[in-house]
Amino acid sequence: MKAQGLSFASAIAISAAILTAPAHAQDNQSTEEPQAEAATGNDIVVTALRREESLQDTPAAITAFNAQAITNAGIERPGDFIALTSNVNLVETQNAGNSFIIIRGITQARNSEPSVAVVIDGVQQVNPAQFNQDLFDIEQIEVLKGPQGGLYGRNAIGGAIIITTRQPSDVLEGNLRVGVDNGFGYYARGGISGPLAEGVAFRVAGSYYNTDGFIENTFLGEEADPVEDFSLRANLLVEATDRLSFDLRASMNQLRTQALYFNIVNDVNDTSLDVRVNNPGQNDRDMNNLALRTVYEGDNVVFTSVTSYDTVEEVLTGDAFDFLPIEDSFFFNLFEFLFGTGNGFDLNQSQFLDVKAISQEIRLESPSGSGPFNWMVGGYFIDTERYISTGNMIDTNNGVFPVFRTPSTNPLNPQFSFLADGQENFAWALFANAGYEISEQLRIDGSLRYDRDRRRNTTLTPTAYLPNVPGFPQGATGEVRTRTFDDWQPRLTVTYEPNDDLTIYGGYGRGFRSGGFNQTGVGGVAASNGIVGVNDIFEAETADTFELGFKADVGFADINGAVYKTQSRNSYFFVFLAANSTQNLGNIPEVSLSGFELEATAELFPYFDVSAALGVTYSEIDEFPDPTVIGNEAPLISRYTLNLGAQYDGPISDSVDALFRVDYRRTGRTWWEPYNTTSRNPVDIVDVRAGVRVDGWAVTAFAQNLFDEEYNAEFSPGGFVYKARGLRYGMELGYEF
Repeated sequence: MKAQGLSFASAIAISAAILTAPAHAQDNQSTEEPQAEAATGNDIVVTALRREESLQDTPAAITAFNAQAITNAGIERPGDFIALTSNVNLVETQNAGNSFIIIRGITQARNSEPSVAVVIDGVQQVNPAQFNQDLFDIEQIEVLKGPQGGLYGRNAIGGAIIITTRQPSDVLEGNLRVGVDNGFGYYARGGISGPLAEGVAFRVAGSYYNTDGFIENTFLGEEADPVEDFSLRANLLVEATDRLSFDLRASMNQLRTQALYFNIVNDVNDTSLDVRVNNPGQNDRDMNNLALRTVYEGDNVVFTSVTSYDTVEEVLTGDAFDFLPIEDSFFFNLFEFLFGTGNGFDLNQSQFLDVKAISQEIRLESPSGSGPFNWMVGGYFIDTERYISTGNMIDTNNGVFPVFRTPSTNPLNPQFSFLADGQENFAWALFANAGYEISEQLRIDGSLRYDRDRRRNTTLTPTAYLPNVPGFPQGATGEVRTRTFDDWQPRLTVTYEPNDDLTIYGGYGRGFRSGGFNQTGVGGVAASNGIVGVNDIFEAETADTFELGFKADVGFADINGAVYKTQSRNSYFFVFLAANSTQNLGNIPEVSLSGFELEATAELFPYFDVSAALGVTYSEIDEFPDPTVIGNEAPLISRYTLNLGAQYDGPISDSVDALFRVDYRRTGRTWWEPYNTTSRNPVDIVDVRAGVRVDGWAVTAFAQNLFDEEYNAEFSPGGFVYKARGLRYGMELGYEF
């Protein structure tokens, strides 16, 4: 592939670090490999509600994957576990930093704050660009549905995703998986852990993936979606005393791929067009995180401090509208018509994002198992600096050169338009949680959190490039706009357990997501072009949800269900405004959401499990500036998801275990913008895996999108579509010690 900066040596380094571990490490393992058994809801312990309890006893709609389930399902990226979760969707776009999580109809739009709190090892991600990356050496994943503002604060308006990596161990252990796929791809993922001294343990894990890609660019005669992705993570756990521990973590990720190879269509179901951009594009993303978690366990109180520093840098370059070779493009032919033969030119584009954030959380809580009453109080702050620039350059057929903080002066790529903003955001919160077991059957839990988010935006666009339109408010270089968004986020849950096999729960929760800034004058320009709902400032979003659910163990099966009703105010939607070449967020004043989930897993006979899950979401726009939109379905929301699965994971001889697994998912009809002009038909995807295990070794064959279903993963207003990846298949070799 053509991505630069990483190498095959990355994969070799990960493999060598694990396989060169001392051979005596195997002495710590039993020579008889335990038989694999399916994990049930009572086997999985979850922490999504800030306390440890079995999945089936937890009074919330949670889908959880333990380490064995992650391996069996072949979960490598967030889209893999989201595809196995009812009423949750991931819209993957062409750049790594823009993937949209939708839970129960609470959506995320391009360039917006996330709709879900993502917490990795107790540290909440600070930017949505961090979410879509490789998952490796993972212990557990929990997807918590419904607003969780009382527990996780702003941006947990749709729910929370809790990811726990494998922890440092006091014995030497490790795992490695290497594989190949039909995109001429190869990968290595693994981790190694062990003691360094008394009370000191380490863990190092890494991932490397390189592929030529799967989507052909017929104009350039190469794949449009090559990937080179390298991640490294290191943990140091110091147990200073039997009460005091320090967990220091550092991680990095380097991604090199391509982007901006859209097609333009009227119907989102049209997949007939080939990718034909004349510039291969560039998408470079570099992320770093350093975090320290300190825990002191006293007799009557547990003190926890989590400090985190994050950096994210992403560069995008590629073709611009309408993503065709120069002489076929819209702008070339327009300028040829306006200025005469020989004076036509095409455009390409570039975007630069630079984010730095420091966050701190402090909690005091009651010790685990301290009695019928448990409590937690705490505070949180995050200080974020964000710079973003976007622009168009004149395509001279010499490629695209990245533009960072100032307009291009390169004669091979002259600047045509340029926008830049600097943002300083400071948010803080105070919160309290409490729970009381009234009796062995009845429990009540409550949370209350106050979030305050102060936002400051400085226009850094040079005067010559300001997108001002005569007759509307004028932006100015150096203009500073400030706005504070705040809200209370309560949560209340009542749980009733009439017996050990049934949990019934109901409650109310509120979620909150901050607003922000569009370019000055955007509201007037949008209105003059017949676009409503877009203003210079987009408002904060809130969601109020009532939910009733149950979890039942009927012996051979676990059956879970939940119904919910949500009222969303000021939900986001994305608009590209051609009149001044700006990307903007608008608000839908009020949306009603309601639906349900019904899930079942059953062990039909030893080692053979089946599962089924149905999630349904009804959405309706109740209020909008254009009355013709009222009654339409809200954008980006699939009407339903249907999951079916079957798995055999057990012995086929005295020494050999086998895995046979098939997963089917159907994603219902999806509308993409408030006017409901085009909807994507239901999409059906089948994934399969089959393999054998013996003495710590495993060989697995896999296929994703087995029947090569063609569909567009994203549709943006203006007809921009991004074709989803087709069939991917390959082989994997794994080893654990």
